[in-house]
Amino acid sequence: MLSDEITAIVGGHKGPRRVGRGKGSGRGKTCGRGHKGCGSRSGASIRRTYEGGQMPFFRRLPKRGFNNYSFASRYEVVNVSQLENSFDDGAAINVKALALAGLVDSVKSRVKVLGDGELTKRLDVAVHKFSRSAEQKISGCGGTAKVVA
Repeated sequence: MLSDEITAIVGGHKGPRRVGRGKGSGRGKTCGRGHKGCGSRSGASIRRTYEGGQMPFFRRLPKRGFNNYSFASRYEVVNVSQLENSFDDGAAINVKALALAGLVDSVKSRVKVLGDGELTKRLDVAVHKFSRSAEQKISGCGGTAKVVA
């Protein structure tokens, strides 16, 4: 057996670092944790943005303007091509039917139908919002596009 073959086997597993085994080990006494403070305690985890107690960067910056994130209406998007594939001709489609078909996450979702794809079936769709092209495609096939509150 050659020495390069042996080292591949022997070096395959490296054991865990042994701390707290005396000064001579280089990891004795405080075991690499330093003196006092949060990092020296068991179960310690410090968030990445923590700056040692000084005023954090995101609090030093001025806050300006209005953010609409918590007030914005978010819609789940369904395309007319998905309606074409999932429903039969003459079907009455609402949010509940879309949820059962797996096109939206929940019955409580707000839904907007977009006009991507082709539609050949007559569908009666009742959802929260329609794009102009989706409305034209649905009504062009003899169906109805009804907006629900």
